[in-house]
Amino acid sequence: MPGRADLAALVGSRICHDLISPLGAIGNGLELVDLGGAAGGGAELELIRDSVDGAGALIRFFRIAFGLASDGQRVARGEAAAILADLWRGGRLRADWRVDDDPPRAEVKLAFLVLMCCEHALPRGGDVTITRSGGAWHIRAETARLRVVPELWARLGAAPGDDGGANDTRAIDPREVQFALAAAIADDLGRPLAASTLDGAISVRF
Repeated sequence: MPGRADLAALVGSRICHDLISPLGAIGNGLELVDLGGAAGGGAELELIRDSVDGAGALIRFFRIAFGLASDGQRVARGEAAAILADLWRGGRLRADWRVDDDPPRAEVKLAFLVLMCCEHALPRGGDVTITRSGGAWHIRAETARLRVVPELWARLGAAPGDDGGANDTRAIDPREVQFALAAAIADDLGRPLAASTLDGAISVRF
């Protein structure tokens, strides 16, 4: 498993990877405005607005998923639900945040990282439901076509008889850093992850 310093570098790469697309679209929109002259601005400005909104949603999500979660900090139910709604608005993924209280930020951080793992397995989209009852979290992702990389999900306890990926020597790609980080955060919190994949669905509990 990568060391803490390596994880930090992978996180930086992951953030850059995900932000480059909306920022590139902003640049393209500005070029269209320049080409259109003073009379332009309709569809071009709409493209810029959508891209800015997308980048903003990513940053808000990353602040929780990758940022510091101090003791005592909590995340309001409305805030978490709004972040996910903005993040996947108009996309193939749909999230249903069914958490009625204001959970600890550290737990939401882990939940967001698990959501990123689910997103990795749902390249064509799907539905994700997040619930919390009695302090226990359950994240379930469903799709018509599931793509699971066993070595990655072993880190979340998905492989029967596996050690959770502790001895996995597979190189981690920046787009997969969430798997290693989720396992590390779960260990820090003393909240073991239990993941399973079956019939087009992923279930993760902690």
